[in-house]
Amino acid sequence: MARPVIRVERISKRYRIGARQPYHRFSELLSRLALRTLTAPRDWWRRARTAGPTTDPEPEQPTRGELWALHDISFEVAEGEVLGIIGRNGAGKSTLLKILSRITEPTSGRFGLRGRLASLLEVGTGFHPELTGRENIYLNGAVLGMTRAEIRARFDEIVAFAETEQFLDTPVKHYSSGMYMRLAFAVAAHLQSDILMVDEVLAVGDVGFQRKCLGKMGDVAKTGRTVLMVSHNMLAIGTFCTRALLLAKGRLELDGPPREVVRQYLESGSCQEAQRSWPAEPAAEGAVARLLAARILDEHGEVAFDHDIHRAISIEIDLESFRETAALDAAIFLLNADGVCLLSVGACLGSSLGMSGVAPGRYRARCEVPGGFLNDGIHYVTAFIVRDKQEAIAMEKDAVSFLVHDYGTGRSGYVGKIAGAVRPTFPWVVERLNGLGHSPMNNESSASVR
Repeated sequence: MARPVIRVERISKRYRIGARQPYHRFSELLSRLALRTLTAPRDWWRRARTAGPTTDPEPEQPTRGELWALHDISFEVAEGEVLGIIGRNGAGKSTLLKILSRITEPTSGRFGLRGRLASLLEVGTGFHPELTGRENIYLNGAVLGMTRAEIRARFDEIVAFAETEQFLDTPVKHYSSGMYMRLAFAVAAHLQSDILMVDEVLAVGDVGFQRKCLGKMGDVAKTGRTVLMVSHNMLAIGTFCTRALLLAKGRLELDGPPREVVRQYLESGSCQEAQRSWPAEPAAEGAVARLLAARILDEHGEVAFDHDIHRAISIEIDLESFRETAALDAAIFLLNADGVCLLSVGACLGSSLGMSGVAPGRYRARCEVPGGFLNDGIHYVTAFIVRDKQEAIAMEKDAVSFLVHDYGTGRSGYVGKIAGAVRPTFPWVVERLNGLGHSPMNNESSASVR
């Protein structure tokens, strides 16, 4: 088994909201360090290589004006492992990386790192704004402990990746955020560190730059370097990472295979139900119809929450009519995680069964959403019944939900988020032309693709 290069033991971090941090003079810090060394001489090396107090007090309960960004986090990362860290905003992901990068100290707990660390936590982390791009490359390399010869050997590759050749001798304070990020990522990814920490690097820059970053992250992952990666790009987490952590409200909720952790994360906070039913109580006076159940089915007709993006999904509604009705429709709204209504469809029960009206009784209506239509992510179904094409007489908002998962097939190697509320697969006709303005070649050189 590969040896651990990162060990985190019961790390907690408390922030005092609205309070100033105490100020200590440098002489006071030296005195405190000397006192600790004298009282525990055998332990001085471990103290020097780790952060945080050597005792592990239990984190206090939150009080007014305090926020525990992390609470009792423990894990190890083996050499060559690619660890993804996911969670909602405010879960403590960035705080954890800042502690491991020694930007901030934990309130309690300790950690240890083995090897040279490169971190890219924010745009231009580690850059000096007054220095040029060229000077910052050498500065970052020196901080990592690399020699000038080692940096020079990779210099051209860094500049070519960042695409900042003409601004190389310009102070980086004049760079745009995109240029800043290009150079910062290029330096972090190309200089030979043992551990690379990246925080949401794919959230900045244009689509072309994100493609380059994803490709480079894939290359880094194949070299055997240890990588910690924070991202909201679930497909990148599932593709590159060998393991993932799920943080929630500062606590470690799950540690396991990336796909399982991603699934748990996407399901959290939703109604998490692919099937629901409502009590079949006696009808209220004057009631026309009611909903009985709703469910999501996979291509085999089985109730399922998780669905492959390329497979068909069926939405089924059970309802009961209490009286003879001229027109009664079973209908749904289909919404994505952003609350955007993707479609509204319904089925007229009478005409579907070849009847002029709807007789009392129980009915089941099912519609199929073809594979290759929805985008990946959580989707919600609002089920309702419409009378006379205009009056909703029963409705269940977010009645059921389901997860569409993109496993990365048919994307030509691109693992970035594909834009759009839906992702239908349209037919394309590709023709080879002799030249601009010329007619297509014969039919043997034409092809239809999907």
